[in-house]
Amino acid sequence: MSKLILSLDGGGIRGAASAHFLELIEQELQATAQKSIRDYIDFYAGTSTGSIIALALATTNMTMKEISELYNFKNAQEIFTENKGWFEIDGINAPKYEAVGKSKLLSQYFKQAKIGDIAKDKHILLVSYDVEKRTPVVIKSTKTKYLQLSSAQAADASSAAPTFFPTKSINFPPQQDEHWLIDGGVIANNPSMCALAEARKAWPELPFDDLKILSIGTGFMTRKINGPASQKWGGLQWLTQGSLIELLSDESIVAYQCLTLMKQGNYIRVNAKLSKQQGLENPPDDAMDDISKTNIDKLRQLGKFWFKHYGKDTIALLTNTYHGASLDRIIPRTN
Repeated sequence: MSKLILSLDGGGIRGAASAHFLELIEQELQATAQKSIRDYIDFYAGTSTGSIIALALATTNMTMKEISELYNFKNAQEIFTENKGWFEIDGINAPKYEAVGKSKLLSQYFKQAKIGDIAKDKHILLVSYDVEKRTPVVIKSTKTKYLQLSSAQAADASSAAPTFFPTKSINFPPQQDEHWLIDGGVIANNPSMCALAEARKAWPELPFDDLKILSIGTGFMTRKINGPASQKWGGLQWLTQGSLIELLSDESIVAYQCLTLMKQGNYIRVNAKLSKQQGLENPPDDAMDDISKTNIDKLRQLGKFWFKHYGKDTIALLTNTYHGASLDRIIPRTN
C-alpha cells in the first residue's frame, strides 16, 4: 500500500494561499466522499508557516476551513506586531516584529496539542535550525524526545524567521536541554526531501515507488535583483535590497530533486509565480509580511487559482486514482 506525504513550504502570510487551496480540496472531498484531507495523509511535513498548517492537521481536530481562518486579517495583525523598541531599526539591528502576539495566538489555537497526538501509524516533521549548535533541528514524531513537545512551541520555533522574529528558546523534554531555534526556511523552506528521507526510515519495507508527495508552495518571487549593483553590496544592502532571507529560502532545487528521483506520477508540486498571468490578473504581493486585507484576499484568490489548475489532479493523488505525469509549478501564460 502506498504512503502519501503532504509537504508545506514556508512563506509567512503567504501561507494563506496554501491553506485556502487545501480548504477547497477538503470541501470537494467532503462533498464527494465525506472525508477530510487527514484521512488520506500518512506523513505531514512543514517549514515555518507550513509547519503551522501541518501541525494543525496532524495534532488537532481543526477542519481545513478553521485552519485557513488562522490567516485572517485580525490574526495577522496580532502575529506581525511591530517592534517598538527605542533606537531600534526594525529588521536591521532588531527583529522587525515582536514574538509575543505570535506565541499567544499559536497557544490559543493549539491549546494542549503536542507532537505525540498524531494518529497511530502516521508521522510529522517540522524543520528548524539551532543557531548555537549550528545544526538543523528536525522535530519529528519518529523520535521519542519530541513527542511531549507542544505543537504551539514547535510551530513557534519553526516560524521564527531571522530579521522578522526573535530566536525562540525551547527546552526539549525529558532532559530539558536548551535549544535556540530559528525558522527552518534558512535550510529547507521546502521540506519535501526531509520528509522523503524520514519516510524511508519510518517504513523501511515500503518500496520507494510506493511513496507519493503532494508539495504545496506559497508562491515565489519575481522581482529582479540588480546584478551589477549587487557587486558592491554588503550585509545591509543584501538585507534591504537583495531580499536575502527569500534567497536563502528558495525552494526550486528541492522540486527538481523530487521530480528527478520519484516515479512518474507520484509527485505534484502546487506553486506559481507571484506575477500577473492568465487566470491571476491581480497577483498578491510577494512579501512575507504584507498583511493588508487586500493582499490577504489576493492570497486566497491565489489558492483558488491553484485549485483550478491542480484541484482535480490533487484529489486523484489523494484518493490513489491519479495516473498522469508528475506536475511542477505553473508556468505563466500571459497571452
